[in-house]
Amino acid sequence: MLKIKEQSEARWDLVALGEVMLRFDPGDDRVRTARNFQVWEGGGEYNVARTLAHCFRARASVLTAFADNHIGRLVEDLIRQGGVDTSNIIWREVDGISGNVRNGLNFVERGFGARQPAGCSDRANTAISQIRSGDLDLNSIFEEQGSRWFHTGGIFAALSDDSKAAALAAMRSARASGAVVSYDLNYRESLWQGRGGRAAADLANRHLLDEADVAFGVEGFDAALDRFSVEEFAAAAQAMLDRHPTLKVIATSLRDVVSASEHSIGGAIYIDGKAYVGKTFKNIRVLDRVGSGDAFAGGIVYGMLNALPPQRYIDIASANAAYAMTCPGDASTATLADLERMVGSDSDEIKR
Repeated sequence: MLKIKEQSEARWDLVALGEVMLRFDPGDDRVRTARNFQVWEGGGEYNVARTLAHCFRARASVLTAFADNHIGRLVEDLIRQGGVDTSNIIWREVDGISGNVRNGLNFVERGFGARQPAGCSDRANTAISQIRSGDLDLNSIFEEQGSRWFHTGGIFAALSDDSKAAALAAMRSARASGAVVSYDLNYRESLWQGRGGRAAADLANRHLLDEADVAFGVEGFDAALDRFSVEEFAAAAQAMLDRHPTLKVIATSLRDVVSASEHSIGGAIYIDGKAYVGKTFKNIRVLDRVGSGDAFAGGIVYGMLNALPPQRYIDIASANAAYAMTCPGDASTATLADLERMVGSDSDEIKR
């Protein structure tokens, strides 16, 4: 059973550690042929903080680093618009051409029908990838000010050996302060090219999971919705808990991809020796699939922070994952009322 701090015991409900990139979205066009882009902020760990702040009105902060130039200040402004606290951003001096340090860029096209989504990230030598554990004021964040929950994941840990060490230090500091620690097993092939690939990523994840209370993703488990078995999920989750003694909760989104434009999505959680399966949202028309897993994670964190029954928050988390796919950018724009309507109704009738 997780012990979660009361709101009065901490400044933040959640602090997330990770990279936040400037995302360039060509809309219906291709990256290689676009003449105009819309920009968003986004990053796997940050998206969970933004979901908590925007969808659920929680107090969320992002722990990250930027090169101090116009791009970095633009991303900071976008973060503020998302309702996320920016006081834990670390700023790095930059030369005139960002030769010493830079901000990450992410070009993502949505895909349509048979045309699959595609991405091209430009994120080498970023400020956050160069961060070291000694650069993080962990005592101030977790001991002096306090957070009820800390979240990071495999994307941040993959940026560099330094970022992996920083994640470990932050997770240990958060745990020592009494915060719940969650870790997302997110894997990005591009980040591990030339660094050992999937095997190296799995090794890093296993090491960091030993400092986590909650994991998003199940080691070695097929998260396809049409092949999902409650018994197999429960067995895989329990085996994962046995391998990582600090873990207490395992959650995963479930997905079937019909085409780039149509997905079915749901989710499951294993807690206190019991599996709960969320409501399935079938044949969702996809506007933008990026960030749906983070929206799911945000729903789980919201439910646990507010001591909701597991079945209730796994339904809300699954609904948020589905809703996020109908929103442009990396984050869900749902309100709690939107999600409660989705959970309680199968109707698409306009609410007036």
